[in-house]
Amino acid sequence: MARFAMIMDTRRCIGCHSCTVACKVNNELPVDMIYNPVFTHGPNGVFPHVSMTFYPLICMHCENPACVKACPSPGALVKTPEGAVVHNDEFCIGCQSCTVNCPFEVPKYNKKKEKVSKCTLCYDRITEGKKPACVTSCPTGSLQFGLRDEMLAKAEKRIEQIEGYIYPNNPKYETNMLFIFPKDVAVKDLKDMNPNPKMPLSLLIWKNLFKPFTLLGIGGVAGMAALHYLLKGPHEIHEKKEGGE
Repeated sequence: MARFAMIMDTRRCIGCHSCTVACKVNNELPVDMIYNPVFTHGPNGVFPHVSMTFYPLICMHCENPACVKACPSPGALVKTPEGAVVHNDEFCIGCQSCTVNCPFEVPKYNKKKEKVSKCTLCYDRITEGKKPACVTSCPTGSLQFGLRDEMLAKAEKRIEQIEGYIYPNNPKYETNMLFIFPKDVAVKDLKDMNPNPKMPLSLLIWKNLFKPFTLLGIGGVAGMAALHYLLKGPHEIHEKKEGGE
């Protein structure tokens, strides 16, 4: 199975919002819902050496997604073999566990539908051999999509050309969405960007420690109830008759 990735070259982005519009149209999103808003950092520097950086906030399609791990409803959030993290309205219960635990704060709650929604990497398109809508609309080639190994090679070559770096750069929390930033732009200074994305500790403690013990406790209670039923039979209720009999 082909594994895909997307790269975002911020040095080429002109902040035109074409990707935002294309995404909105392709996903038929309501007016107040945006999957990939474009932010502006700057201007920075002193004239005539002034620069601005544009970057979209988009689902990072993590290799080990915190949102999928946090979701209590099977099928609502699924990590696909192609690398996309896909949301399915049919199984979503609107609990917002994914919004709380996502290191990038990507999933958005739709009050009208009372469900969460997010970018799916245009899963319906990429499984048909097409590119995501945002990529096809980009006029400068800032957004590129393809096989993961090829995208990584392109990103490595590009950072050598511009003396930049790839974000995120956490081998313990890999993603299939990669940003290319120039070295003079620090992620910690960018609005709504997490400089050190990782699996939330609270989620790891709940899933790996407390939840198993909770399930064991429930199983133990159910087992004792079944044993009591087999040994003693059903519990009988004795009603007190009138007159003290």
